[in-house]
Amino acid sequence: MKVLLTRPEGRNQSMVDALNERGIAHWVTPLLCVQAMPPIVTNTAHPLANADMIICISANAVTFADDALTAADPQTQTWPQAQYFAVGHATWEALDKLDICALEAPDDCQQTEGLLTLAPLQHIQDKKITIIRGVGGREALAEQLAKRGANVRYWEVYQRACPPLDGRHITQQWQRSGIDTIVITSGETLDNLINLVPKELFAWLRSCHIIVPSHRVEAQARSFGITQVTNANAANNKAVLNALKL
Repeated sequence: MKVLLTRPEGRNQSMVDALNERGIAHWVTPLLCVQAMPPIVTNTAHPLANADMIICISANAVTFADDALTAADPQTQTWPQAQYFAVGHATWEALDKLDICALEAPDDCQQTEGLLTLAPLQHIQDKKITIIRGVGGREALAEQLAKRGANVRYWEVYQRACPPLDGRHITQQWQRSGIDTIVITSGETLDNLINLVPKELFAWLRSCHIIVPSHRVEAQARSFGITQVTNANAANNKAVLNALKL
């Protein structure tokens, strides 16, 4: 087995360490980069003003929100008093580093569907909920919370892009190095992978074992004709290692 890790720059080291401990060969090629949105305009309403509940979709959401809040008002405590939620454990850890106590989705379903099972999100009529995320994220969470009577709004603090890569060159490098397993942690990362691999090399991609974080991304992969897909049910290291049977 040789594993391709595809998280954004700076987000692969813990998995690299875990694979090294187990003697598993790997290659790192970030297939997603994130960029901060324009700073908060100081004469506009605080993006988290009056929120009863704040949901952070990813560790990037926490990091970019904290940067934006600090830049807008570095002299004060910028994160308001509210009930906080994290979709995954990495997001929970990012909030914990800021001394923010949050609830996270269950270990066996660290995604939107798991978060929606938490007791505090069941009876939320008229609650004001802000979802911190990147531009163009899924709408399912907001839709379900709105159906339960909440007033939901977004604060989009970053945008995603594909790093500048030569698709043919990088795919041939992966082939020559013996990559046979690819860890994908988001639908956007899968899209970038699909767009990078030239059509004439797609047979190689279909021969690889693809690890994905959710049923949604599994269906997305299968729609491209990829059949060797394992749903880890989360994007954290423990879930990925279990899916790799390590």
